[in-house]
Amino acid sequence: MKLKIAIQKSGRLSEKSLQLLKECGIKLSAGGSGKLKTEAKNFPVEVLFLRDDDIPQYVEQGVADVGILGENEVWEKKKNVLTVEKLGFAGCRMSLAIPKDEEYTDLSFFNNKKVATSYPVILSDFFAKNHINVEIEEIGGSVEIAPGIGLADAIFDIVSTGSTLLMNGLKEVEVVVASEAVLISNKSLSDGKKAILDKLVFRIKAVLRASENKYITLNAPLSAVPEITRLLPGMKSPTIVPLAEKGWCGIHSVVKEDEFWDIIDKMKELGAEGILVIPIEKMVL
Repeated sequence: MKLKIAIQKSGRLSEKSLQLLKECGIKLSAGGSGKLKTEAKNFPVEVLFLRDDDIPQYVEQGVADVGILGENEVWEKKKNVLTVEKLGFAGCRMSLAIPKDEEYTDLSFFNNKKVATSYPVILSDFFAKNHINVEIEEIGGSVEIAPGIGLADAIFDIVSTGSTLLMNGLKEVEVVVASEAVLISNKSLSDGKKAILDKLVFRIKAVLRASENKYITLNAPLSAVPEITRLLPGMKSPTIVPLAEKGWCGIHSVVKEDEFWDIIDKMKELGAEGILVIPIEKMVL
């Protein structure tokens, strides 16, 4: 029995998905760029390479058991699938943009305007919630050119850096929603496939926790230990070992990626020295 995983067939999301599986210790058979599926050598999974906007439908129908894709495609397709885990990569925002010379105050700007997008479901839900009457022009690609050719007054699209908007004479005015990669699942998996999925999710969580944390070691005066351990709770509590120099100890702990610069500054003020911050490969609780 194998768990069938659908991922995007090409692009940055595909690369990140394959990298995640690799970091989970899953070794996939080699295949060319046009290959539509491949199997793992050491884990009961089969990977299907599909268009990202087809993945929700295939997971709902059971063609694939699970899928890795952007949340935006899950919201847009509204298929009956289960979101199992947020994956922390391929982050972006979905925003409204208008010609840069237009004056913008609030959402009322869009009343009775035409907005071009490849995501009509997400956009119509947003405007309905905010009681704004708009005409939505659905187009398949190159959304940014719509105002310039007179097709629409504004656009709604995925934004990463905003450089594409600037090149097309547009400015971002409202962030509607933030999106990232997620793992979705069919709601009617067999017990055997659920067991495989549980093992996969266990590995994914270990990888994600590792990416969000750093291993830290330092030397500190014994007098500063109570305050430093308060800053560094670790997974349970820090490891403290005596040093050869009297009155000093070594402290080993784990700190969150987005907190460690502030914590390091505070520890230095308390007399900590020889601070090492080391990446963690896996973190199992």
